[in-house]
Amino acid sequence: MSFVDVAVVAVVAVVAPLGGHRYDNGVSATTRRAQGAASTDEGFSATVAAITSAFGDGTRRQIYLFARERHGVTASEVAEQFALHPNVARHHLDKLAAGGYLDVFVDHGGAGVGRPSKRYLSGTADTAATVPALRDDLILALLGRLLAIVDPAQAEQIAHDVGAEYGRSLASQMAPGEAPKSLRSAMQSVADALTAQGFAAHAGGARSPNAVVRDHCPFGDAAIDHPVLCAADRGLVEGLLNGLCGDGVSVQLSSRARGDEVCATVAG
Repeated sequence: MSFVDVAVVAVVAVVAPLGGHRYDNGVSATTRRAQGAASTDEGFSATVAAITSAFGDGTRRQIYLFARERHGVTASEVAEQFALHPNVARHHLDKLAAGGYLDVFVDHGGAGVGRPSKRYLSGTADTAATVPALRDDLILALLGRLLAIVDPAQAEQIAHDVGAEYGRSLASQMAPGEAPKSLRSAMQSVADALTAQGFAAHAGGARSPNAVVRDHCPFGDAAIDHPVLCAADRGLVEGLLNGLCGDGVSVQLSSRARGDEVCATVAG
């Protein structure tokens, strides 16, 4: 289930005859139409970004095919197969896991003294089914209608909580049983996970090492009409970072839907 689908289900769960609240952020209909006209191209770009992030490297494509042929692989096995340093092999595997193309689990069976091995297993779905789909207008239209009858404060809290829970779930799949990462080392993993969810994200780089910038929003016009959805973005990053780095990581959000210049999340 995609992140957008999860958000819709959560809002449906609390919708009752709640009145006719409408969140007005002052964005004109003309602006919404102009932004909407570009949304299809942006959605396509987000899909391309997700695929490129995971499979843009030729060695990584071969590693993915190698993992599909076996019942799970370790970084050591991949390193031996492709003559790579184990750290390089692990980097490729983690990229594929962050994109949702490989599942990760800790293999305790047969482990002797020392640390259990982390295995990467190809999911049962075809690759084409796991890349982010282009924006589903029907689902997003439903989400917009539901948000129109939910109190904005309640909707924002729901959006944040859904994002945080989903982020923790993703983090547990990306790094099961691992020691907490440093904040800086986790940011690229967060960007990869967001890209896989349709955000076309990238880490902030040397100038903003604790930031993740997003070039596309999978919520499309729904976020423009209902900026409370940006709280889902903030919660998603919080959940990912708390799952990867340990509890207590807070984030600050900027959003074009709320009038900021860029959509970005800064941690710490």
